[in-house]
Amino acid sequence: MASQPSLAPLPPAPVLLQGREMQLQTRQQAKHSVSDPKRTEKREMSWRPQYRSSKFRNVYGKVANREHCFDGIPITKNVHDNHFCAVNAKFLAIVTESAGGGSFLVIPLEQTGRIEPNHPKVCGHQGNVLDIKWSPFIENIIASCSEDTSVRIWEIPDGGLKRNLTDAVLELYGHSRRVGLVEWHPTANNVLFSAGYDYKVLIWNLDIGEPVKMIDCHTDVILCMSFNTDGSLLSTTCKDKKLRVIEPRSGRVLQEASCKNHRVNRVVFLGNTKRLLTTGVSRWNTRQIALWDQEDLSMPLIEEEIDGLSGLLFPFYDADTHMLYLAGKGDGNIRYYEISSEKPYLNYLMEFRSPAPQKGLGVMPKHGLDVSACEVFRFYKLVTLKGLIEPISMIVPRRSETYQEDIYPMTPGTEPALTPDEWLSGMNRDPILMSLKEGYKKTSKVVFKAPIREKKSVVVNGIDLLENVPPRTENELLRMFFRQQDEIRRLKEDLSQKDIRIRQLQLELKNLRNSPKNN
Repeated sequence: MASQPSLAPLPPAPVLLQGREMQLQTRQQAKHSVSDPKRTEKREMSWRPQYRSSKFRNVYGKVANREHCFDGIPITKNVHDNHFCAVNAKFLAIVTESAGGGSFLVIPLEQTGRIEPNHPKVCGHQGNVLDIKWSPFIENIIASCSEDTSVRIWEIPDGGLKRNLTDAVLELYGHSRRVGLVEWHPTANNVLFSAGYDYKVLIWNLDIGEPVKMIDCHTDVILCMSFNTDGSLLSTTCKDKKLRVIEPRSGRVLQEASCKNHRVNRVVFLGNTKRLLTTGVSRWNTRQIALWDQEDLSMPLIEEEIDGLSGLLFPFYDADTHMLYLAGKGDGNIRYYEISSEKPYLNYLMEFRSPAPQKGLGVMPKHGLDVSACEVFRFYKLVTLKGLIEPISMIVPRRSETYQEDIYPMTPGTEPALTPDEWLSGMNRDPILMSLKEGYKKTSKVVFKAPIREKKSVVVNGIDLLENVPPRTENELLRMFFRQQDEIRRLKEDLSQKDIRIRQLQLELKNLRNSPKNN
């Protein structure tokens, strides 16, 4: 009988279990090893929450129907980097293409649809209009600035214009070159800032119709101006690639950043968070945003690249919802973010997309929004190719039709907190707040009264701003020519009035001599 091969004895069960435990233990040690790249990445990202709860996470943009747009408007083709549009609760103003000077349209908001080609215009400037801004406290008052070196204040009648408006309430001359920017002070009534291509910022007290301060710290063209909440600080961006925080009454530069890697274009104060946000271009020519601490501009808190397009990025900040909107000039997108006080500071929410490129955007003040539709922001988009102004509402989707107090906190109203003299003397006050709960219908009590001026010289800091400044370019020569033509016209009118008066006096004298009493 053949012998069967002997089988190797099996190891006892405890030994097998012990081997498996050792393998599991080794795997767990490897899994928890610091050298594991996944473990490292998780540790680095551990401070970021996976899910953010935000009431504005689902905000969406809604374009108005065609019948609620403004059509047939010859929007200016000027390449100056401004919005060329201003809006308030009553009127929409748009800079238009025109021959022989500068003009802009003013349309009542309810007058939607197609605008007639012969619609009345505001057309008193001798050069192209470069910027327009409505007064925050008097809804019928608008400021404009132009290539003709002047800043002008216009009063629009309640029902809108019935005929062309050529006479401004105030004509302000103080810049020696064209004026590119105007900004109203956010809390003081009748205080206006203007920035010119002479590298100066003038502060105008409209109660007297004169410049009262001059900020002369820039070495190139000023690109943008922005105020903090109470107007005690002014931030500017400049072509000299510097970001500045300035105390406007003294003109003293408190902070300055030299932005060589992030070439700044636009700046906006983020409410009372003591932070600034700038848009610009990175060293690789990509569009970029940067967040700064206003008390230390040595380094940005964060920099974030947006995309590789070339158009300027316009920033808009809503202090009530802490939302930031970024709109690109020449494209149809509006990105929006939520700003937080802790890292990562900028939280991307969503993007509104449109195939129609925008030239500029006007923004409706808070008291002009439709609170019943949960509208938190409204743009008026300039579509040059179609001659169209398109309202875009940013809406928080809510099922309830009642007033949503959590998305409409108290907001700055239309009452000024300070007079020009109080602000110039050094006082600072926060804006006077109001509630949007009952639907804002209250009219402002502030009335604009133009000062009566006789003197022609404008002296600021001991310098006469209207003395003859030699023109540097052909454009400046034209501006000076227009100003002199204006002056000649006024003098001719004065002379003709005096001639008429002289004739009247001569006639009265002749009558007296020929009267019977004298014979």
